[in-house]
Amino acid sequence: MAVDLIGLDIGSTGTKCLIMAPTGEVLAQAYREYPMESPESGCYELSPQRVWEAVQAVISSAMIKYDRPPAMLAGLSVSSFGEAAVLLDSGGCVLGNSLLYIDKRGSEQLEVLVEHIGEENIIGKTGLHPHPMYTLSKLMWYREERPDIYERLHTFLPFGSFILFKLGAGPVIDYSLASRTMAFDVHRLEWDEEIIRASGLRSGIFPQALELGSRLGRISPAAAEVLGLPAHLQLVLGGHDQVCAAIGAGVTEEGSAVDGIGTVECITPVFDKMQVNDQALALSKLALVPYIQGSYTTYAFNFTGGSLLKWYRDQFGYEEKCAADESGRSVYEIMGESAGESPTDILVLPHFAGTGTPYMNPAAVGVIAGLNFNTMKGELYRALMEGVTYEMRLNLDCLEQAGMRIRELKACGGGSKSALWLQIKADIMNRAVIALDIEEAGILGAVILAGVALGVFPSYAEAARRLVKVGTTFYPRPENRRHYDENYAKYKRLYQAVNNVMSNP
Repeated sequence: MAVDLIGLDIGSTGTKCLIMAPTGEVLAQAYREYPMESPESGCYELSPQRVWEAVQAVISSAMIKYDRPPAMLAGLSVSSFGEAAVLLDSGGCVLGNSLLYIDKRGSEQLEVLVEHIGEENIIGKTGLHPHPMYTLSKLMWYREERPDIYERLHTFLPFGSFILFKLGAGPVIDYSLASRTMAFDVHRLEWDEEIIRASGLRSGIFPQALELGSRLGRISPAAAEVLGLPAHLQLVLGGHDQVCAAIGAGVTEEGSAVDGIGTVECITPVFDKMQVNDQALALSKLALVPYIQGSYTTYAFNFTGGSLLKWYRDQFGYEEKCAADESGRSVYEIMGESAGESPTDILVLPHFAGTGTPYMNPAAVGVIAGLNFNTMKGELYRALMEGVTYEMRLNLDCLEQAGMRIRELKACGGGSKSALWLQIKADIMNRAVIALDIEEAGILGAVILAGVALGVFPSYAEAARRLVKVGTTFYPRPENRRHYDENYAKYKRLYQAVNNVMSNP
């Protein structure tokens, strides 16, 4: 009986394949990187052909390691980053590189669109604040600046859907990735004709939108033969990587959220749209994103998470790096040993790459306040973790103001391996923080999507019970609560003060 499942995760710098048994045993995995291209300053592209070649390589590599009969494989699903679109002609051929979300192109076109139909109109329908990062702006740029390509454009797909298309599925997109285009009505769950008309784009290029986890049929015979996969393998529609991470962390009930502590830190909760104030979400620049089983989610995020600790390591952690190389221990573990157990009085604005929610200010700068001649390296390291956590507490406050009361956070990603940081989070946020013993929640979410769609698991909750491994739970320590509350009140005033100084000559 076919029961094993394949998950793919398509990132902007690399792709991973994971083959898992329904018991949670990892049977095989493989990873392959690919380069981002920058033809000129401010332009960032990704080659769909290189991504497809990497996907073929990781599937083939994983299948070599997979020591069961291929007939044991039941299905495959994909988690992927959003916004970037693969442009296809009527024959399914790629029309060039994809513009990434950090690419500057589309800014002028967005200004015209907003002037034409209004910012509030776009927010009300799509749940997004207008921004050139979204797919619609890039497609408008192609229409104006590359008419030769636009005239040949038959449809576009996000990278996850593109990989499923190459494996034999039709040109479809799930609701969560459609919501990253800025042309999808997240309330009616369909493309918005008014926005599309105002953009000047042809409505026919927009692919069919389906619910996350929809069954798409069998893999094509050609793909099955090339990759060594069984002809009966079922393809299942995956979604946005943050949505898949929430599924992979077992976030299925209101009151729970995943805290993904990677290079970027992102809190992803689940909620009933009817219980949430859309206007409060919009004021905090929080997106409204379709989730599973009729529920919704949003992304409360900060551009610096683990990247801030990496900056400290690279600038101040030479001795600790040498010690780690000699001992084989983690450099972050060694740096944390000098951080102490008590809260610091150093306030860090972690806006080293601008702000995420709720400000979305790309001009914001990082600040370290409260240094003196007695400040030790370990205090600064701890203060960086505190600063990122104050920022995420601010986001939790915004979620609560919109009607979401999150009682616990499930932590995953590289930062979740730091007991020091998770205890700081519990103390500052005054919530239980549960460490998950999983490598990557996004790809596990893809496995769960495939398993639920094919009946390997009876429900998302049961899949999470079987596959999501829970580690230590960190509870708030009362002795630190007052100190952190006082510093948090100061922290909230610091951003406004710094922003006023830096934005006024």
